[in-house]
Parts: sequence; C-alpha cells; structure tokens
Amino acid sequence: MRAAVIERPGEPLRIEELELDEPRAGEVRVRMLASGVCHSDLHVRDGEWDRPGPLVLGHEGAGVVEQVGPGVTNPPVGALVALTWYAPCLRCRACLAGRPWLCSGSSSGRHRLPDGRTPLHRADGSEVLAYCGIATFGEAIVVPAQAAIVMPDGTPPEVAALIGCCVSTGVGAVTKTARVEPGSSVVVIGLGGVGLSAVMGAVLAGASPIVAVDRVPAKLELARELGATQGILATDRPTTDAAIRAATAGGPDYTVEAIGLPSTIEQAVEILPPGGTAVLIGMTPFGTRASFEVFPFVDGGRSILGSNYGSSVAAEDFPRYAALHLAGRLPVDRLIDRRIGLDEVEEAFDRMRQGQGVRSVVVYR
Repeated sequence: MRAAVIERPGEPLRIEELELDEPRAGEVRVRMLASGVCHSDLHVRDGEWDRPGPLVLGHEGAGVVEQVGPGVTNPPVGALVALTWYAPCLRCRACLAGRPWLCSGSSSGRHRLPDGRTPLHRADGSEVLAYCGIATFGEAIVVPAQAAIVMPDGTPPEVAALIGCCVSTGVGAVTKTARVEPGSSVVVIGLGGVGLSAVMGAVLAGASPIVAVDRVPAKLELARELGATQGILATDRPTTDAAIRAATAGGPDYTVEAIGLPSTIEQAVEILPPGGTAVLIGMTPFGTRASFEVFPFVDGGRSILGSNYGSSVAAEDFPRYAALHLAGRLPVDRLIDRRIGLDEVEEAFDRMRQGQGVRSVVVYR
C-alpha cells in the first residue's frame, strides 16, 4: 500500500510503499476512500507539534471495511465507515461516564493499536506509526473496531471523512459543548473547515444572529451561503470589534474561536458582554499562551469553554451528522473545494499556510 510518511516533525512528506498487518482480534482492515487534509496534520508537518516518527499522517478519513479480525461483528465487511481519531478504550472513568472524548485509556495518542503495536512496516520490517491510530494518508489501515463507525447508506465518502474530524469538531462545539440556545447570538472567528462547521452548528441550534469573521472575502461569502446572517471582513482589532458589537447588540452571547492564534483567542474573550461565553476550538502550537484582564472577566460572569472533538460520541454523532447531511440540513459537501491525489498533500499544506480554500480531500481510486 502507498502512504504519505513523515520521518519526523518539520520534514516534508514522502510517498512510500508500506506493508500492512492482517487484523487481529477486535480489529478491522479498512480500504481508504477519502481523507481530509486538516490543520492538525500541518502542525505536525511544520514541527509545531512534537510527534514520534516515522509516521503516516492523516486523521480525517473514511473507507470500506475489507476484513475483520476474530470476534468482530460490527462493523461488517463491506460497510462504509468514518474513522474516529480518538478511539475510546470503553473502560476508563471518562468512557464509563459517557464522555469518550476525554478517554484516558485510548491508544490513539500513542499512534498505535491498543495492544501497543503498529500495523504499518517498511520492507525491512521497521515500524512506521499511524497518526492518531488511523493514518488516513494511506491506502489502507488496520484500526480497532470501535474506531470504525458505520455510516448511513448513501453517505458520500468525502462527506463521511469530514464528519470524522472537522464537522464533528465544529458542529459539536456549538450544539454539544456549548449547548447554544435558540435565539442566541453567535460569532465565529476563523472560517476554515472547523469554523464553517461551527457556522452550520449555529444554524442547527437556531442561533440568531450568526456572525462570521475572517480575512478572506470568499470564505465570508461561503459562510453566508451556509447560514451566517452577516460576514465581517477582519481588519484591525478596534474596527473588527466595533463591527462585531454593532452586529450583536453590544456583543455576542457566544464566540467560537476556530483559528488557534493568541490574538484571536484574546479577542474571543474580550469581545464578550457580561454573561457571554467563549468557546475555544482552534488548536495552537505547543507552548502557546494567551491572556486577558481578569477583573472584567470575573465581574461580568463571563465563561471560557475548551471543546475537544466537539464533545463527540462518535458511534452516536457520526451517523447523526450524516443523516442530517442526507436530509439537506448539514451541507458538508460545501466545505470541499479541491479533490486531490495522495501525492498532492504537500501542495494542500501550502494552500493552508496561505489561508486559501477550505478543505482539500484526498480521493483514493
């Protein structure tokens, strides 16, 4: 199988031929059909997140189950599945409390299978790790059965792939982590795949107004097409803040920060009126810090929520988001601006660094 391998963070990807193990008990082999190119992959590619190597990147994917290991009855062979990059152990305190996005026993963070091995090897037998345990920048992968979520019939593979990360992260941040109430005002700062998914989540929640903020006019236009009631072209901070306050009667009930920059994180907190909530979903480089003035934050009863994976329970939420897409209520396909081959991922990273486009998707033939 072909895969995009990074020897160590900060180095370019290289397409290699790798060997893939057969699935063992509790595992399934998935032939990949589609993989989104996410900013979390770029953090590793550019050395902003320290990860072990060699490593096959990619963590936003969907494919077809080709083979199941002993004891696996779900998913069945032939099913279209979306892969979750945080396969829960189903045994730890968080999992037993129904919060698998906080699982402390997942092997995904070690980029290995639960038994400690990696299913990927070079011809000389040396190990190659699988990013988040699913390595979607490869033509096939072996994963724990609980990482492969069966999708409804008719779900396009590219849509299933994006549900596996950016859609669940953005939609869930609004509807599950923050539990935005109908009629609440929501401002989304940063309109990549996650930010635009947050816009769609605000629409599902019945929020109004929904204000989208970005530096790229084309992204503002797409946000309006997806349901934002207003778009604000970000310029200098005072001008942008004034426009946000004017659009939300003095400040929003909720801000959603979907970039991961100290300046926009601070903006998301400081633009809040009394009682407002900032929802932080943008991922920063390791070691990044942001600050805010404490007195008005406490005096105004403001809140900050960190949202990991949109508080996703993958087995329940992935099929639900797919059903909403099929019903015309969650237009995930609008996030895809380019379909590429595996050897074009580095180019997709370049576009991401420049703020171009929304989501490039690797389509496997």
